[in-house]
Amino acid sequence: MSAGTTVSTTYLELSQEGGGAHKFYEVQVDGQVVTVRYGRIGAAGQTQTTTFATVAKARAAAAKKVGEKVRKGYAPAVPGGRAPRAVTRRQVVSAPSTARAVAPVLWRFGTGSAAFGIHVDDDHCWVGNQSGDVYTLDHEGNALARFSLPDGVKCLVADDFWIYAGCDDGSVYDLSSKLPFAAYDIAADVDIFWLDIHEGVLDVSDRDGRLTVIDHEDEHQWTRRSQGDHAWMVRADDRAVYHGHHRGVTAYAPDGSGELWHTPTRGGVLFGWQEDDTVYAGTAHRVVQRLSKATGTIEATYACDSAVYSCATAPGGRFVFAGDAASSVYCFDRDGTRLWKLGTGGGSALSMQYRDERLYLVTTDGSLVCVDASEAAVSAAQQGSVPVVRDVKLAAALPTYAPATTATAVATVAQAPSGAVVVECVRDDGRLRVHVVSEGYDGSWNVQFPRAIREPGARYVVDALHPAAGGFYRVRGEIRRLR
Repeated sequence: MSAGTTVSTTYLELSQEGGGAHKFYEVQVDGQVVTVRYGRIGAAGQTQTTTFATVAKARAAAAKKVGEKVRKGYAPAVPGGRAPRAVTRRQVVSAPSTARAVAPVLWRFGTGSAAFGIHVDDDHCWVGNQSGDVYTLDHEGNALARFSLPDGVKCLVADDFWIYAGCDDGSVYDLSSKLPFAAYDIAADVDIFWLDIHEGVLDVSDRDGRLTVIDHEDEHQWTRRSQGDHAWMVRADDRAVYHGHHRGVTAYAPDGSGELWHTPTRGGVLFGWQEDDTVYAGTAHRVVQRLSKATGTIEATYACDSAVYSCATAPGGRFVFAGDAASSVYCFDRDGTRLWKLGTGGGSALSMQYRDERLYLVTTDGSLVCVDASEAAVSAAQQGSVPVVRDVKLAAALPTYAPATTATAVATVAQAPSGAVVVECVRDDGRLRVHVVSEGYDGSWNVQFPRAIREPGARYVVDALHPAAGGFYRVRGEIRRLR
């Protein structure tokens, strides 16, 4: 508290019936400092702090913020008076496998909670579970680090270099650097089922069958409601956003201008995958179906023996993999011929990814499983010869990182290191934007930057900036505040 001043706090809530908004907005004035905290009711939310030249200006700015929210329907409330709105945690049934042989599992890592999120790149394997833990491992299963997020992880997605985790607290966290940041804050009435990010634009599918699109500045762009609910699939590229729900798959123009096509599938869609020219929908009616991105035409069907919880392909769709509700994993050729079916050796695969003749699965028992999917290993497994599974143990002193929720969580430096880029937070038409200060960049472009650490007039040092197709820059590497 500042000497000689009184701290005043205004707490507001907006809660609508029928699944509408359920969020809070708090403004605290402490002398010349105004702190705003906002988010879903019951969550910690995000915090922004601004220092003004005088106490009077701080109070005026706070009053303006409160007035804007009241005009939008917010009303005074008591913190803790309303319970958090329930989020849908995916309830799945996993039966024992009916396969005659078990898959050749190389290693298995137990996360301690049911896991849905997976991503595998050149260097790391990522797995996220319903306890909010995201672990990174190398390709041999050695645990490297842990991110501790505020709520359960719905999914992990990659957008070029950047890795994102969609969580039950309504936020999407950027995990691309050591310190995670909340990159997007989903509206409180959106019960996230799945998400995808393409060129910094976020696409969210939800329980009610809606598709919500949010731009790089975390600002709502458009919403569409598809023909079915329970939308567990969303994939995006330059041409369209592909939305899978219980009545099939619908493709929309990236700008939201209209529906491009709709194709009913054999059963409700439970998972989606994409290649350059096709999308794959795993359904509750025991099939994976391959659809043309251009027309929505079903090009091939891959028949399993139980509801399909996940699917993936080898590059170009040369092989198609599926995981079912009965703890089995399948491999098909491109045209739909089943090549093999094997038990996972654990639970059902809720998500999967193929890379370099290995199939990585996350399962209902909370494990990340690495399967040797080479022809020789699978042939041996079918004959009953499988490797001894190596159960990976957590290192006693595993580095753990929690999200930065305030500007004070960011390290400071006295000067920019050689080769780094300097950016500055500025007020632009009433909004806080970040622009590049360093030479060699377009100073009119915005920089995608965590909202929680933005302060007007503050300068930051970033390792690198990359241009995105939408005419903005994305940060790569560490963020530090410049003193």
